[in-house]
Amino acid sequence: MRLKNIFPAVAVLLLFSLKISAQNTISRKLWYNKPALAWTEALPLGNGKLGAMVFGGVEKDVVQLNESTLWSGGPVKENVNPASVSFLPQIREALLAKNDFTKANILSRKMQGYYTQSYLPMGEITISQDFKGRGYKDYRRELDLSTATVETSYTSGGVKFVKKSFISAPDNVMVIHLTSNKKGAIALNIGTRSLLKATVKGQGGTELLVSGKAPSNVDPSYYNPKGRRPVIYADSSGCSGMRFQFRVRAVCTDGKTVIKGDSVLQIKKASEVVLYIAGATSFNGFNRCPESKGKDESLIASNIISRSVQRGFKKIYQGHIADYTKYFSRVNLQLNDTSLRNANAVLPTDIRLKNYTHGAYDPKFESLYFDFGRYLLISSSRPGGPPANLQGIWNNELRAPWSSNYTININTQMNYWPAETTNLSEMHQPLLDWIKSLSITGKETARGFYGARGWTAHHNSDIWALSNPVGDFGAGDPSWANWGMSGDWLSRHLFEHYQFTGDKKFLKEYAYPIMKGAAEFSLDWLVDDGTGHLVTAPSTSPENKFFDASGRQQSVCFGSTMDMSIIRDLFRNILKTCEILNIDKAFADTVRNTYNRLHPLQLGKDERILEWYKDYPETDLHHRHVSHLYGLYPASEITPQIDSFYNGAKKTLEKRGDEGTGWSKAWKVNWWARLQDGDHAYKLLRDLLHYTDASKIGGVVGGTYANLFDAHPPFQIDGNFALTAGIAEMLVQSHQDFIQLLPALPQAWKSGPVSGLKARGAFELNILWNAHQLKSATFKSLKGNKCIIQSKIPLRLNSSGKVSAKIGDHYQISFDTVTGKIYQLIRL
Repeated sequence: MRLKNIFPAVAVLLLFSLKISAQNTISRKLWYNKPALAWTEALPLGNGKLGAMVFGGVEKDVVQLNESTLWSGGPVKENVNPASVSFLPQIREALLAKNDFTKANILSRKMQGYYTQSYLPMGEITISQDFKGRGYKDYRRELDLSTATVETSYTSGGVKFVKKSFISAPDNVMVIHLTSNKKGAIALNIGTRSLLKATVKGQGGTELLVSGKAPSNVDPSYYNPKGRRPVIYADSSGCSGMRFQFRVRAVCTDGKTVIKGDSVLQIKKASEVVLYIAGATSFNGFNRCPESKGKDESLIASNIISRSVQRGFKKIYQGHIADYTKYFSRVNLQLNDTSLRNANAVLPTDIRLKNYTHGAYDPKFESLYFDFGRYLLISSSRPGGPPANLQGIWNNELRAPWSSNYTININTQMNYWPAETTNLSEMHQPLLDWIKSLSITGKETARGFYGARGWTAHHNSDIWALSNPVGDFGAGDPSWANWGMSGDWLSRHLFEHYQFTGDKKFLKEYAYPIMKGAAEFSLDWLVDDGTGHLVTAPSTSPENKFFDASGRQQSVCFGSTMDMSIIRDLFRNILKTCEILNIDKAFADTVRNTYNRLHPLQLGKDERILEWYKDYPETDLHHRHVSHLYGLYPASEITPQIDSFYNGAKKTLEKRGDEGTGWSKAWKVNWWARLQDGDHAYKLLRDLLHYTDASKIGGVVGGTYANLFDAHPPFQIDGNFALTAGIAEMLVQSHQDFIQLLPALPQAWKSGPVSGLKARGAFELNILWNAHQLKSATFKSLKGNKCIIQSKIPLRLNSSGKVSAKIGDHYQISFDTVTGKIYQLIRL
């Protein structure tokens, strides 16, 4: 947006003031009437560092633990494939001079390095009770999104038991508070285990201490060559994996605690028990060996436990609530149920999801899902920690699907699409910090693999900021392994953070140097296609393939639409940054001159946007990736002002179809929102909220598990985050030079208020609509900028009376955000 910062931050009323009703606590709870049997039924807790899946069992409860820095391996090696750069000219000759895609594919495999390392589970805690065969009743377990607390309650033998669990960010500790309404009724056996090499030791009669070591290498679950060990604990390089530790300390108001067999913590005749759980690793940065230069994980965990016991349950819980709610309460979306009654609202969440799958009208369930997405981001991504990975912070497998790593050809970026729009800029920070680490390793990759300046990254990465093409030196399919535009795409997040916050210091001192490095790589990476245009070579359209003239499947080409769209986007953001900061004119001139020579967007013979340089036929018409629509979303190259490409994007999506994996459907929600087709976006939303049974192999592709985790399948958290962003995109858009209110409002959302959404230019918005008509909106300018407002449904203006209009009429209002004066009203 072209916004001029001329006034201090103020709150301004544009239309009528908006009053949001008190939050409905029922609508902000996931609840169930039985314990979880599967991991995808358990309820997630997290503080960005410590993560837990709470099963809520009775006779035996399980709490599965993760720590966000617990990964296999160590810092990436340098100069891993010194021969790589010699193959680049051969590939370019094969592509540009001979159109020999097969040879380019074979040679691309020679330009690969190591696979990434894997995100690992820390362990489990089991809490066992013996009810002597009495059984239990009145069972309920719930996750309260408004307090980030899991509570399990049940009655056995006339005694009511309650377990309240949460993970505090200020104290970095998990707390489980157990109570009974009869004195001395609590009797527990607490045990631990880990899938990693670990030992268990009891100490002081009240604490279990689990110490272990992560492997030095864990291969991806899909990579199983004959004769190779997929998990290795020893490493000849001298860095054999990080250490970890977690502790469980019990504090009782009465009763007795003892250690049995050095591995079981036994509690008898207690009325109230507080379990304090802490975890830590020796991780000390992406470039330091966690074994020889690691942190003291034992000291960290011990200090957390000691401090927590001293502070006590009440103070920790109060601090947790204050910290969490200051983020979560910023946004409130209430999609009102306009039916006579909403019987679904009182049902257990899994039953509610099943009913929704079969067509139930339940807009408050859609609000709940939106809240759950924001909850997951707050819980899995906090300043000072690593970014949310493919499963956020939750993983229970030694060899997790796709290593639970950072898949940076779409999935990691997708995790952070809702960060700015849903008013969680702080949760964006871990990704922004990690991008800097990636730019450091990426500089070595750019030089060593391609002989280029700047920095680059490819399809996968990890906590060690691995940036080379993966594939174990030839085993990876170049259709995904060799794609090298991740650095440019991730740079968009740096500029987006500035656009939503208006933080010029961040833009100048942090973001721009990294963005410039990515641009320098692209300047060196581009080559002339023989017609005067500049293209990437080699190039792929991530994970997709085409048929060449001989009918053979190919993936390596030059000038794919996604590559060129990402580079154009980066170059535009570089030029905007140089103009905003009034810096680096010479570099801006170079970027501008290069931008003007970039191979442009193209339409095919059927008026769809081309995916590749030429109109090659796709091998899969309904492929889950639709990467060539990057310019529609997340970028802003394709807009209604460019009718041919805007219509081409629509035709592309129509041809691709609505089917796809979880994250694919969620991306399509955002695309249809940008196309301002709210009903189609809503259809995909409903498709994604389709109950998926984790115990059944096959079935629906792209759905939702009982605990509302996204079913890729298997679980990937990016679908949760992207759909959350998509809902926000249906309500507010600001990617053009104005803010659009309710641009993709579906017929199903007849009325509702939303408060706290963010728009580019540092604006915070409250909106109220009823019967599909905009009733009021409040804009808060955080930086005193001017802006232009557009809505395609009727407006009532407080300074100029009522405006008569029909649904579908467009109005564009330009106003001064300090005085509130409207100085332009245009009917479009």
